[in-house]
Amino acid sequence: MNNKKIWIKSILIPLVLGGIVGIIISKSMDYDTLIKPPLSPPGFIFGIVWSILYILMGISYGILDTKKLVDEKVNKIYYLQLIANLIWPIIFFVFKQRLLAFIWIILLVVLIIYMIITFYKKNKLSAYLQIPYLLWTLFATYLNLGVYILNK
Repeated sequence: MNNKKIWIKSILIPLVLGGIVGIIISKSMDYDTLIKPPLSPPGFIFGIVWSILYILMGISYGILDTKKLVDEKVNKIYYLQLIANLIWPIIFFVFKQRLLAFIWIILLVVLIIYMIITFYKKNKLSAYLQIPYLLWTLFATYLNLGVYILNK
């Protein structure tokens, strides 16, 4: 596959899948009606931030793919964390299982850290591009726990 196709595929996969999940959860969104912890951003921010993070995620993977550094371990951790990422909003918004979502997002944080370590061993820049994703997910973990505690 040529580099242009690799870049398109790498960026579109997380963006499109994230968009599909956004559509799935759109009718179940109750963010504006929840009691939220301090520092909670307005709802519209999430779509913007996640779009940027999905693009960075795709660029990070694309770097590895264009440099022929993708192997089975890279693929497993990348797609496992992506699937875990896509399931979290369904648990949180569709099923309204805030405690399960909190446990799930902790799992996601662990997967992201493992992915960053795995990517770092292949290419430092691809790992660094995942740091905003980790930081935002840690912030989302705080928000998830706050929503769970405040809306019991």
